[in-house]
Amino acid sequence: MIAPLSYRFRALRTRNFRLFAAGQIVSVAGTWMMVVAQDWLVLGLTDDSAVALGTVTALQFTPMLFTLYGGRLADSRDKRTLLTVANLVSAALALLLSLMVFADAVALWHIHLFALALGLVNAVEVPARLAFISELVAPSVVPNASAMSAAYFNVARVLGPALAGLLLTAFGTGWVMLVNAVSYLATVAGLRLMRPAELLRAPRAARRARVVDGLRYTLGRPDLAVPMALVAVIGLAGLNFQLTLPLLAKTVFHTGASSFGLLTTVFAAGSLLGAFAAGGRSGRPSARLVTGAAIGFGLLEAAVGWAPTAAATVALLFLTGFATIYFAQAANHRVQLGSDPGYRGRVLALYTLVMQGSTPLGALCVGWLSEHWGARVGFVVGGVVSLAAGLVALAVDREVRHPAGRAPEHTPTRENARP
Repeated sequence: MIAPLSYRFRALRTRNFRLFAAGQIVSVAGTWMMVVAQDWLVLGLTDDSAVALGTVTALQFTPMLFTLYGGRLADSRDKRTLLTVANLVSAALALLLSLMVFADAVALWHIHLFALALGLVNAVEVPARLAFISELVAPSVVPNASAMSAAYFNVARVLGPALAGLLLTAFGTGWVMLVNAVSYLATVAGLRLMRPAELLRAPRAARRARVVDGLRYTLGRPDLAVPMALVAVIGLAGLNFQLTLPLLAKTVFHTGASSFGLLTTVFAAGSLLGAFAAGGRSGRPSARLVTGAAIGFGLLEAAVGWAPTAAATVALLFLTGFATIYFAQAANHRVQLGSDPGYRGRVLALYTLVMQGSTPLGALCVGWLSEHWGARVGFVVGGVVSLAAGLVALAVDREVRHPAGRAPEHTPTRENARP
C-alpha cells in the first residue's frame, strides 16, 4: 500500500529538522552550482582533458580517508558545533577561489589545492551530518528523515546545475563560486536557530571513542559488513557521475554549459524521485532489497553507455538517477538502523569512507578509460562492475542467512543489540 503524502513528509513536523533541511537545500544547491562551475573551469583550462578532471575529483575525495577520524569526532563531540565550523571553513574556501577567478589569477594547481582542502573539511562534516539526523527526530522517524535528507539533496541537485548553467552563460564561473560561498551561511543560520534542548542526544560513552572499536564492531556484523563492501565496489566503479556526465556532454554530444546543466538536472530529477520512493520506509530494509537495488543500478548505468541517441540517453539518465539514490538510501538505512547509537558516528564514517573514499581511485581509472576509449566506456564499465558486485553480494547474503548445517546468524532482536 502506498504511504499517504503526509506520512512521507513526517520528519518535517519537527522544528529542528525543518531548520536543518531549509539550510541544507540552499547550501547543497550552491555546492552543486560549484561542481558545475569547477568542472567547466577545469575543462576550459586543460582543453577538455578527462585525466585532469579525474585528478581534481580524486584530490577532492582523497581526504575522505580521514573520515574515520571524523566519525570519532562525531561520537565524542557536539555535532552541531562541528557542522557550524565545517560550513564556515567551506564558505571561506569557496570565497577565496571565487576571488582568484575574478582576478583572472586561477591556475589548475589552485583548483587542486581547493579540492584537497574542501575534501579535508568534508571528512569531518559528512559523518557528523549523517549522525546528526538521529538527534533531530525520534528514532521511528529516522528512516523518513534520512530519505528527506536525500530528497532535499536532490532538489538542490536539480536546482543547482540548472542555475549554474544559466549563471555560467550570463556571468561566468566567478559569480557561481561566490554564490556557493554565501550559500553555506544558510546552513550555519539553520544550525544556530535550533533549540538545543529539543535535540535527542545519545549518552556519551563512558570511555573514549576509538576508531578501532568502530571497525571491530562493523566487521563483526555481517549484516553491516556486506552492504559496506557492496557500497565500496559501486562507489569505486559506478558512482563517478561528477566525471562522466561533463565528459558525456562535451565529448559525445558537444554541448555547451547550459546543456551540461540540463543533463545533470535530468539525472538529479531521477534521484529526487528515488528519494521520495524511499521516504515511505519505516523500518530497516532487507539485504535482498539492497542487493536488488544494486543490480538494477548496474543494468541502467551500463545501458546509458550503450544508448544510441541523445533522447535515449536522457531517459536512461533519469532512471539511473532514480536507481542511484534508491540503492544509496537502502544501503544507508540498512547500516544506520542496524548499528548501535554509541557506534553510529564511526559506522557512518566508515560507510562514507567506503562510498566516497573509493572515488579517487575510481575517478582516475574511469578518467583514463574515458580519455582513451571515450566517455561511453566509463558508463559501461561502471555498470558492469556494479552489476557483478550486486550478484556476488546476493550470493554472499544467501550463504550468511542459510549457511550449511547452521541456523541463520542474526535474529531481528540481535541485529539491533549491542555486541
